[in-house]
Amino acid sequence: MTASQELLIYGTGGHAKVVCDCAIRAGFRVVGFLDDDAAKHGTHLWEFPVLGGFERLRKGFSSEVRLVLAIGDNEARRRVAERLPPLGVEFAVVVHPSARLGRGVELGEGTVVFAGAVLNADAALGRHVIVNTGATIDHDCVIGDFAHLAPGSHLAGGVHVGPGALVGIGACAVPNVKIGAHTIVGAGAVVVNDLPERVTAVGVPARVITT
Repeated sequence: MTASQELLIYGTGGHAKVVCDCAIRAGFRVVGFLDDDAAKHGTHLWEFPVLGGFERLRKGFSSEVRLVLAIGDNEARRRVAERLPPLGVEFAVVVHPSARLGRGVELGEGTVVFAGAVLNADAALGRHVIVNTGATIDHDCVIGDFAHLAPGSHLAGGVHVGPGALVGIGACAVPNVKIGAHTIVGAGAVVVNDLPERVTAVGVPARVITT
């Protein structure tokens, strides 16, 4: 990121507020928000204008402007991202200055790392991943596109988290387990065995409750 890189934020909910604060602290210059709710167009979130929605992107912005998707729901974030490539949008990677990134960490486009997060050596994150406040990802973890690690969640070394998965608040995973794509790990759960795709698992140890 260059100094004072201009940034648009897609979304205006509570998650967007945290992304905005994170981006400002990371040195971005926020130029405004986008939201598909037409009732919000022309309003402000804090001092920043809501400039429009998806159609506003068709009109174009400066080539220097980057975009970040501030949409907490994984599936909704994916749907928006998949509409954007024809518009030539370039995504920012936003990392709060209090986050700690180890050697060899990889961050895909559009990924956001919030305050107090720790990503240790050779962790690899895909596109549009959310690493929320105080979450930790240890060495050699692999996090798929559009996954979300909620506040205070913790992954030991070598954990694989599939695309679109959600690791809930305060949940954790022991070394080398795999969490399937689009699976939800409930708040406070402890994952000690591999979890399949598209299930919800809760408890200590985590057990599947839905398929």
